Amino acid sequence: MRDLSSAILDWQALLGQSAVLPGPAAQRTYGLDASGIERTIPAALLITQADDLPAVMHIASRYSVPVYPISTGKNWGYGTALPARGGSVIIDLSRLQRVIHFDAELGVVTVEPGVTQGMLADFLEAGKHPYLVPVTGAGPSCSVLANALERGYGVTPLVDHFSALTDIEAVLADGTWYRTAMHEVGGRDLSRLFKWGIGPYSAGLFTQGGFGIVTRASIVLARRPECVKVCLFGLRSDDLLEAAVERIRNILVQLPGTVGAINLMNRHRVLSMTAPFPANRLDADGMIPASVIDELGKQYQIQPWTGFATLYGTHRMVAAAQKEMRAALRGVASRVLFISPAGAVGLARLAQWLPGAMGRRLGSAASTLAKSLELVAGRPNETAMPLAYWQNPRKLPAGPRDPSRDGCGLMWYSPLVPMRPAGVRAYVGMVRQLTPRHGIEPLITFTSLNDRLFDSTVPLIFERDDEAALLSARACYAELLEAGRLQGWFPYRVGIDTMDKISSLQTEAKAFHDRLRKDLDPQDLLAPGRYRS
Repeated sequence: MRDLSSAILDWQALLGQSAVLPGPAAQRTYGLDASGIERTIPAALLITQADDLPAVMHIASRYSVPVYPISTGKNWGYGTALPARGGSVIIDLSRLQRVIHFDAELGVVTVEPGVTQGMLADFLEAGKHPYLVPVTGAGPSCSVLANALERGYGVTPLVDHFSALTDIEAVLADGTWYRTAMHEVGGRDLSRLFKWGIGPYSAGLFTQGGFGIVTRASIVLARRPECVKVCLFGLRSDDLLEAAVERIRNILVQLPGTVGAINLMNRHRVLSMTAPFPANRLDADGMIPASVIDELGKQYQIQPWTGFATLYGTHRMVAAAQKEMRAALRGVASRVLFISPAGAVGLARLAQWLPGAMGRRLGSAASTLAKSLELVAGRPNETAMPLAYWQNPRKLPAGPRDPSRDGCGLMWYSPLVPMRPAGVRAYVGMVRQLTPRHGIEPLITFTSLNDRLFDSTVPLIFERDDEAALLSARACYAELLEAGRLQGWFPYRVGIDTMDKISSLQTEAKAFHDRLRKDLDPQDLLAPGRYRS
């Protein structure tokens, strides 16, 4: 029988009274969410030592109290810090901030869940270690480990962040430790260097699974190359999209290792990161008219589609790749520009001296570009985060941004889209058709995961304080999910409100996962509801 009061008393005796937040304090600390989701949080545990977690789980088991671990709780647009199922006690791992081990020679770092992108960047810079942080657009305050466990991706050379995760250590629901077979039979060094270990591969169960509380993980870092550049290009007409997809695919096939991820963003998406929301120019349905989008595109020099590709290597390799890319994009892309981080900073400084509105617009664009190049050079920043604030009527905060705290309305639709030109066009048509029905601007980005597959991100941005807008955003997401599924496009991750829907679509896979859960967590205590009903 569940006995929360007794569990809290035992947790206080174990961790200290100040490390156990009661319901009201836990709700205030973890209850805000950019997607407008609400969950009841009965308590929260602030963990400062991973070695306390087995005893924490013994107490949870003794009193049948479900728990939900978080790393930094900044999963904006997917549920923030909320548990998948209400009534779960939060286990906050954000105070576990040690870089446990670093192999400076081979470039493998072992971190705890609370180590953020910014902390890892500071660690590497302080030691003058020539490696790149696996950055994302979520900013420097987000967990490195959690992003890899969520199978996130970025734009640095190791695009797939889970592919770079090797060895992990975790606490299971019954309080026992999980360690990989290679860790036990071959030693820590080999387990950090070889992802697949020996025997059945089980570490993947701890990604999007909730089968354990991961306390540390080893991550392979990309070495900082001699030269980093970005290729910027535009498509002067939407009609060139199919041809551009084919050229992008060919570039990725021909230049593996030198060209990292390639982003392709529609004009709407770029404007959301560079121009103020034109709130006083909306049509009768509350949408930005196409004529205004075209006008703003001309004003900010943003074409119907903008490409952003990263290049890494020696100066000679990058120079050769530039020639190949120019040739590959010829006849399709316009305004092809290759620029280094230093060049972007210089352009931003130059723009400050230009007078008038043109100078301000160029300065804003150049500053955004310079920040974007910091990202591809492995230094996390908040350059992508104004997107979440585009339709937020509140003033943009001066300090570190937190979309949930700051009242932003944001949900992410993030489907995988095969890199087939006709299919990409059909997908764009679906998003453009469905989002305006629900009062959502069609903001579209494609990011190459390899030469076969895009991940598309469509942020559903809305006014969170408007109940009607919240309901419309939820309806929009549901329609995109189902329409996309029928066409063969499906998300690589979903928010906590959609996990039960994903489970309902499964039969054999669900039965297998349920068998694992029954053996590893028969009381269903650890992260109940996570990617299952």
